[in-house]
Amino acid sequence: MIKAAFFDIDGTLLSFKTHRVSEGTIKAFEALHRKGIHTFISSGRPMILIPELPVSFDGYITMNGGYCFVGDTILLKNPIPQKETDNWLRYAEREGICTMIFTEHEMYVNTLSDPIANAIRDQLEFEMPPMMETRLMMGRETYQIIAVMPPSRDAEVLEFLPHCRLPRWHPEFSDLVNVDNSKATGIDCILHHYGIDRNECIGFGDGGNDIEMLDYCGIGVAMGNADDTVKQHADYVTSSVDEEGIERALTNLEII
Repeated sequence: MIKAAFFDIDGTLLSFKTHRVSEGTIKAFEALHRKGIHTFISSGRPMILIPELPVSFDGYITMNGGYCFVGDTILLKNPIPQKETDNWLRYAEREGICTMIFTEHEMYVNTLSDPIANAIRDQLEFEMPPMMETRLMMGRETYQIIAVMPPSRDAEVLEFLPHCRLPRWHPEFSDLVNVDNSKATGIDCILHHYGIDRNECIGFGDGGNDIEMLDYCGIGVAMGNADDTVKQHADYVTSSVDEEGIERALTNLEII
């Protein structure tokens, strides 16, 4: 019996085409709540970048599991080691890499002129954070970094950031988080809080940073718009976000 449902945002709850939550998804959430099933955000976004949505949630996994909370209760805070944040910032400045950092309640970027970063802004429909010199970002407790760099740099970066991982969900950029953080660790924390077993939860996602979530949940659902690599980790593949994938999966799996 499913007691909790976890949802990625971009490409899962929100369409990349319309930037809206579909009517079918709204109806599905209403059905979940009528059955007493808890619903949670499970996102790489920090809370400051989570838009107002027409559905409600009992808790939030943000920044790929680095910061998780239910109501006013913070369940998990696990920043990147300060030394490695500062090492990354020195590297980014030296190599000219556009970087966004996310602290507990704030975000900053080292340049506003990078065309890829601006394309990310347009794709995800958010305001760019205020610009700050790289040297001034150092020393700030950081839970997630967005690094605008190709996959060819990943191995080099991880050599000098041994306590970090790169949950990449886009070829042009990667998230950078504490090696112990993932959506799965966030889900585990929330389930423990509610006394729910992992086999009693379902998770929906479409990106590379959703793989751990799909592996962890009792039922992992990949959206039809997900890459094949992500689909290989799913128990069930539904239709795309633009074809009522969430509602169809919950209906076909007889959860609602």
